[in-house]
Amino acid sequence: MTPSHPRSPFDQKYAAIRDNILRLGQLLDAAIDRSITALKNQDQALARQVIADDTAINDLRFVVEEECLALIATQQPAASDLRSVITAMNVVNDMERMADHATGIAKTVIRMGDEPLLKPLVDIPRMANLSREMLKRSIDAFLARDAEAARQIAAQDDEIDRLYKAIFDELLGLMVRDPGTISRGTYLLWCGHNLERIGDRVTNIAERIIFMTTGTMKELNV
Repeated sequence: MTPSHPRSPFDQKYAAIRDNILRLGQLLDAAIDRSITALKNQDQALARQVIADDTAINDLRFVVEEECLALIATQQPAASDLRSVITAMNVVNDMERMADHATGIAKTVIRMGDEPLLKPLVDIPRMANLSREMLKRSIDAFLARDAEAARQIAAQDDEIDRLYKAIFDELLGLMVRDPGTISRGTYLLWCGHNLERIGDRVTNIAERIIFMTTGTMKELNV
C-alpha cells in the first residue's frame, strides 16, 4: 500500500479557505431563496431575517480575505497557487455583493408594506432559481478547477438577461397603461434588477475560475 503524503502547509490552509467558500455559498443560496419567498408571500418578518443574516455573510467574507492575505504573507505562493488565492479573494467579494442584492430584495419587500403585488410572480422566481443553480455550479467549478464548466455557467447568464428584459417590458407596459401601478411595478423592477446583477456576479466568478486555471483573464458575455 502506497503511504499517503502529508499535505503541505499551503494545502492545509487553502483547504480551510475552500471550506469557508463552500459555507459562504450555502448561506448565500439560503439568502436568495428566502428573499424570493418573502417577496412571493409578502412576508416582512422573513425579509427582516434575510437582512439580519447578511451580517454573517459579511463576516465570513472578511474571514476568507484575512485567511488569503495570511496565506500569501506566510507561504509566499507563486504561479498557479497564487492565482488560486487571488481567485478565492475575488470569489468571496462577488458572493458578498450577491448577498447585498438578496438583501436589496428583502428591503423592497419591507418598502412594499401591505400593497398587493402588481401581478403574479412568474419570471422573477425563474430568475432566482436559475441564479441559484448558476451559483452552485460556479462553486463546484471553483472547487474542481473546471474552466469549461465555468464557460458554460457564464453562458447561462443570457437566459437571466432574457427573463429580466421580459419582466421589464411587461411591467413598463402595465405602468404606461395605468400610472396608478407605477409604485408597485417599480418594486418588482427593483427585484428583477437585483437578480440580474446576481447573474452578472456569477459570471465574474466564472471569469476568475478561468483565470485561476489558465492564467488568462478574459471578459465573458461581452
